[in-house]
Amino acid sequence: RKCIFQFRENFPSYCWKHRPVQKPPSDSNGSSQCTICLEMVEHSPSYTILTTPCCKNAWFHRDCLQRQALSAGVFFFRCPVCNNKEKFQNEMLRMGVHIPEKDASWELEENAYQDLLQCYQHCDIRRCMCKNGRDYNEPDSKWEIKRCQCCGSSGTHLACSSLTTWEQNWECIECRSILATSNGNCQKWRKRSLTMSEKTDIGDSLLEEPSPKYPRQSPGSHLGFLVRSPKRMCHSGLTHCSPLDLPSSNRLMSPTSLISPSVRNLSLGKRQLGMKRREACNLLRELRSQISTKPITLNINKQNIWDDTFKAFRKRSFNPSNAIEVNYINCRDKVETNICHSSKEDFFQSLMLYLQNSSLFEGGSSKNLSFDAQALKDGLYYEAGRMIAVSLVHGGPSPSFFSKTLFNCLVYGTENVKPTVEDVADIGVLQAIMKIKSARNMNDLDSAISDCNEYLSTVGCLKHITALCDKDMLVNEILDCYVIKRTLAPFESFRQGLRTLGVWEKMQMNPDAFSSILCHKPEKLSAELLGDLFTIPCLPGAYKGISLEFWMGYLQETEDGESAVTLEDILVFATGTCNIPAIGFEPEPTVKFRNIKYPVGNSRLNCLELPITKTYEKFKRILDFTIRRTVRLETVSLCSGC
Repeated sequence: RKCIFQFRENFPSYCWKHRPVQKPPSDSNGSSQCTICLEMVEHSPSYTILTTPCCKNAWFHRDCLQRQALSAGVFFFRCPVCNNKEKFQNEMLRMGVHIPEKDASWELEENAYQDLLQCYQHCDIRRCMCKNGRDYNEPDSKWEIKRCQCCGSSGTHLACSSLTTWEQNWECIECRSILATSNGNCQKWRKRSLTMSEKTDIGDSLLEEPSPKYPRQSPGSHLGFLVRSPKRMCHSGLTHCSPLDLPSSNRLMSPTSLISPSVRNLSLGKRQLGMKRREACNLLRELRSQISTKPITLNINKQNIWDDTFKAFRKRSFNPSNAIEVNYINCRDKVETNICHSSKEDFFQSLMLYLQNSSLFEGGSSKNLSFDAQALKDGLYYEAGRMIAVSLVHGGPSPSFFSKTLFNCLVYGTENVKPTVEDVADIGVLQAIMKIKSARNMNDLDSAISDCNEYLSTVGCLKHITALCDKDMLVNEILDCYVIKRTLAPFESFRQGLRTLGVWEKMQMNPDAFSSILCHKPEKLSAELLGDLFTIPCLPGAYKGISLEFWMGYLQETEDGESAVTLEDILVFATGTCNIPAIGFEPEPTVKFRNIKYPVGNSRLNCLELPITKTYEKFKRILDFTIRRTVRLETVSLCSGC
């Protein structure tokens, strides 16, 4: 009967006599096409014909608008002519068009945009050197296809264009010709340089430095080293400045080499490891959002760090989601007020070191879980997992001693992991395995099995072997029993502890990222790494630019062993820790230049204040004296017992 039901507010309903109607425009004569179905429609508003308030001559069938609304949903239902949303939707709701609160139907189709995920995989170099053809692509090798950084529609094998790493930029001939004819504007867009040691054909490849940061040279000729520019902040915020953005007093020279040739020649695997570490850092920062501002204080005797931490974690009042503060106490349960450096980071560093050397783990630098019946009964494996999870999320160091086998068991399950001989820590078991593995005939194999007959019988691996080829199966069974089945109960307890704060779940979803911080040692400190770590505000002043060069030069000399301190000492002086946490620093470390006599390190703010001097010799002498003395005092205070 042409009644109208409005799908909004109180859902009012109107009969055919009192339903809302649209006023006809003054020039509503004639007819036109419905924009949706392209059929002719009369310019006469009625129940079946509707117009829009946002367009003068737009007319539609009600059925067409209703089908469009059901398909597009509230987020994409707009005027088909002018794309207006607010006025158009209000009028359609008034006229009884139902607009469902859902996503558009084309957004809900499975694999609707699958074609957009396809990347160009073809080598377009004139002389392709790959024997497997131009379409062959093998990741992490010289036959991986690199796409043009400008258009993405041309490609080359790394080897075909003499590219040594994936990070080097490459442009196809077409894009290069466009950039070459842009009257030098491309040089303002990006600095490009060719490596002199690589004799490449300019028609086939163009190498670029992967880093956007500019190398700079100290204005003091007596320094005699090249340094790399650190991060700098503009006055307006946390945006990075280019050398041309600096005041003329701070504008610096830009030599043609980076801080060290070894940095420029980093392997692809090491660069990828750094990328995975940054990914893990971002994932841990997501977990850190659970931490509340409500603090909980742990009173720890550093000489008895494991027992005190175990008792603190077992208390009912302990909540891993609370912010953690640490006080070091002596054997009389009094806070050590003479300790300069009693930080949370130092506590977690000592705790992870204790765990690495504890009886809960076995092995060399890469460790697996051991079996300790008493520790399992006391719940030590569970608490060890909790401590590692809390350390990662609260800004402590990562363990960095997990073996690949232990990590894969945590991520993929014990049933999907095959241990190796390197996972065996017991010398007797290892010798038995190697003797069986090295047997060349049945007599040697029978002798090896006879020597370890008692052990094989105990673990359930004693079998009658009739062929020499069965020795590999026997070795795999022994490895599985020793490494995995023997430690199933400790493993399950340890995994439950790692569930704290959602760490284990993140590990399962991002195994490559967490493998980079749990199975690999932290990146060794270097002048480049510290230069990138500290952000330096761009402040005006006559000596600020020179002081910036002094700072980078000091880092380089420290790395080269020409300073009285180490890079670890500098990091401890500024942040209170000798390693960069897996989650990064909060707040971000900064370096400020001030008119002060001696440098000041604020570990709570991760801020390093440096004096402004006229000569590099004075700058170095002051930093060496202050940092060495301060760090030495802190070390003596920390090492002093009860």
